[in-house]
Formats: sequence, structure tokens, C-alpha cells
Amino acid sequence: MSEKNLNWAVLGVGVIANEMAKALHKQGKNLYAVANRTHAKAVAFAEKYSVAKVYDTIDEIFTDEAVDVIYITTPHNTHYQFMKRALENGKHLLVEKSITLNSRELDEMIALAAEKNLVLAEAMTIWHMPLYKNLWRKISNGDFGKVQILTLNFGSFKEYDMSNRFFNMNLAGGALLDIGVYALSIVRSFMLEKPTEILSQWQPSPTGSDETATILLKNSCGQMATVALSMHSKQPKRAVISCEKGYVEISEYPRAEKAIFVDAETGNVTEIFAGESTDALFYELNDMEQAIKSGDASNMKLNFSKDVMDIMTALRKNWGLQYPDEVW
Repeated sequence: MSEKNLNWAVLGVGVIANEMAKALHKQGKNLYAVANRTHAKAVAFAEKYSVAKVYDTIDEIFTDEAVDVIYITTPHNTHYQFMKRALENGKHLLVEKSITLNSRELDEMIALAAEKNLVLAEAMTIWHMPLYKNLWRKISNGDFGKVQILTLNFGSFKEYDMSNRFFNMNLAGGALLDIGVYALSIVRSFMLEKPTEILSQWQPSPTGSDETATILLKNSCGQMATVALSMHSKQPKRAVISCEKGYVEISEYPRAEKAIFVDAETGNVTEIFAGESTDALFYELNDMEQAIKSGDASNMKLNFSKDVMDIMTALRKNWGLQYPDEVW
């Protein structure tokens, strides 16, 4: 394993970029560089987090030979173009969810990363939280029996401001790519195989983005899932994983640190704790660095990200929901 200290750069200076800078500080490191569409915001970000370099233009982040890995935190409709430039210039990539708009874009980027021998990963907190690693291990060991049914909810009440990213079609707004990706990632991670039978209903917002959706999924192993999403009605972020020996319930599942297991026979409740919600980005960056240094990127679960993207693309094609200038 290489012990080289990796130079991280971040593209975008929003909430996630701030969390990322703090997570690196917890590792005893600073960001090497930052780029942003608005240069003044990048300068302010650099001053706040002691970032060594601020680029005058976004393109410079891709061509700087000192940069090893880039975290792309910009809106997901910009990811594809930035990912392509980064990979072409030999940069490892961690990309905010949703990693791309559709499967065509992701498949192309996976192929390019493989050609360049680079690590490409989606910044999906679920892949990295210690709680999930613990639960996956327990299920693999047969502690809960086979997973049978998963029930996922995620709903946010967003005001009808049609210019913001939640509803704006020009920014690839909508429930599926913004919050549905979390729910579907949970589903995929606890299923033995990718779902192949998919049914859904959806309701558009006034802009035509997906405001509300309910989704049914089933795989060849007979495992099933139901997912309910909304951008205009509040729901708990709750996952229930029903198994042969009982069920697991997880609240606030994108960055969960606690689950409960209810025994089917006795009704006994067991609390399961692992990790800290506030350290989600810390775990994510650690796993990414390990993947780059070891050459083994299996812990980044890009195969699961691809399966989730395939599901979301199939859903939107069925709905006829295509973003401006999007190519399927």
C-alpha cells in the first residue's frame, strides 16, 4: 500500500464542501485546493479552511498535476462534464450523489476510470457508516435470517420556489435524484441481487420535476421493497428491513448511528450502535483514501451505485421525465 499523502481538491463550496474540509481537518490534513464558479466564494472558503490554492478558473483544478483526488460537490446536472475532464487528466474522483443524471453517463465514466486505472466513487454516506457495515455483516452471518421486505420513506417539505434546485428542471431537480438515491441505496445494499421488477407511480411538481413517487421493487431472489418519496410533504427518514428472524428499524438512515432489532418470536428489542452521525464525511474520506492507496475500491461500492442509477434511469424513462439537454 502506498503511504503517499494525497492532495485533495474540492469543486464547489456549498454545505458538503464545508463538511469535507472539516473531515480532513479531523484527519490532521488540509485541503490542497479549491475551485468554484464564483471566485470570491472560493477565496473566502480557502481562508476559512487554510486551503493552499485557489484556482482562477474551474478548468485549472483538472490540469494541476499536484492534485491526486477531486471531490465534486456541484449540482448533479454538472457532474458528467466535470467528471470527464477530471478522469481524462488522471484524477481520482469522489462525486456527490446523484453521481450522474443517468446510466449512460455513469457507464461512460466507469469505462473511462477503468481505462485510466483511477478510483471513481459516489459520495454516498450509507456505503461508509459503521452501522451499515455492522448490519451487513450480521445479515451475511445469518443473525437475522434472510431479508424479505424493505420499506423506505423519505419526504421533505420544500416550499414551492420553482427557481431552486429542488424543483428546477435546469438543475435536474426532483425527489428521485435528490433523496430517492438514498432510499434506493439502502434497498440495494440489503438485497442479494439487483431488483429487476419495478412498478411505480409519480406526481409532477408545477415545473414537471418529480415531486412525489411510490416505487415497488422485486429481485429474482423474491426480495421486495417499497419506497415512498416526496419533495412537498414531510416523512420520516425511516427504513424497516423485515427478515425471517425479526426486523431492523433505522431512523435518519442517510447517516444513521443506531438501529433496533425486534425479535420475531420473543418481541425482544436489541439496540445496535456503531459510529457517529457527525463523522459521516470522515468515514467516507477514509474509505476513499484507502481505496486509492490499496488499489482495492470494493469498499466504495460503485457496483451498487450503478445498480441504483440503472433503477432511477428506468423509472424516469417510464415516467417520460427527461431533463433539458439530457441524453439517455
